Parts: sequence; C-alpha cells; structure tokens
Amino acid sequence: MFAEKKAVLPLGASTAGPYSPGILSNGTLYVAGQIGRDAKGNIPDNFEEEVKACLDNIDRILKEAGVTPASAVAVQVYLTDMDLFDRMNKVYMTYFPEPRPARTTVGVAKLVGKSRIEITVTADATGAKKK
Repeated sequence: MFAEKKAVLPLGASTAGPYSPGILSNGTLYVAGQIGRDAKGNIPDNFEEEVKACLDNIDRILKEAGVTPASAVAVQVYLTDMDLFDRMNKVYMTYFPEPRPARTTVGVAKLVGKSRIEITVTADATGAKKK
C-alpha cells in the first residue's frame, strides 16, 4: 500500500522542471530544493539576499502546507563555494528558531544557472493547519 501524497504549490509559484515544490505525505512535508530566485525570477548578486530569497521561497511552501520554519526537522544546504558558509549561516540562523533542525551542508561544483545555494527541508506537518 502506498502512502497518500499531496502536492504543495503556493499560489503563483512555478517550477523549473517536472517536480512539486512540496509533497505532504503521512504528516511529513518534503520541500524540494529551492534556490534564491526573487519574485521576479532573478538571483540577487548579493549572496545574503540570495540566501534570504531561498529561505523566503521555502517559507511560502511551508505556509501553504500549514506549517512554519519551527516545524523543520532536517535541512540540506548545497553551496557552490564553502567559503560562503559563514555568510549563509548568519542569514540561516535568523530563519530557523531553536531548537534548529538537523542539517547537512555540502559543497558542490555547480547548481542551476548562477545559483550559489540550494536548500531542501523536511518538516513535521502532523499539526498542520488544514486549508
């Protein structure tokens, strides 16, 4: 028997490929890798703004599923330059409250376009507010 799955797509969101921004299954929300595109589809030149845009994109998916960043239990961060780690961390810490989710940060050779960061999130959605 397969678990019931529900796609989570915030109003006005679009994907750059054949995937759902989020999948809600058995009380868990899986947020697909998000990059730092702003509302106009541009990636900011300033790295901290790129990280903020990335987290804002994640926040829209979390909210659409009825949860908040406090519900996140695991995060994966992909950086094209590990020298950006401390700068990423400063923005990241303003977004996820204590206790912060478990996290893995990995240096990668390349991401989509000129992206320097991509983040995926797994969140507990058992207490999600039903829409």
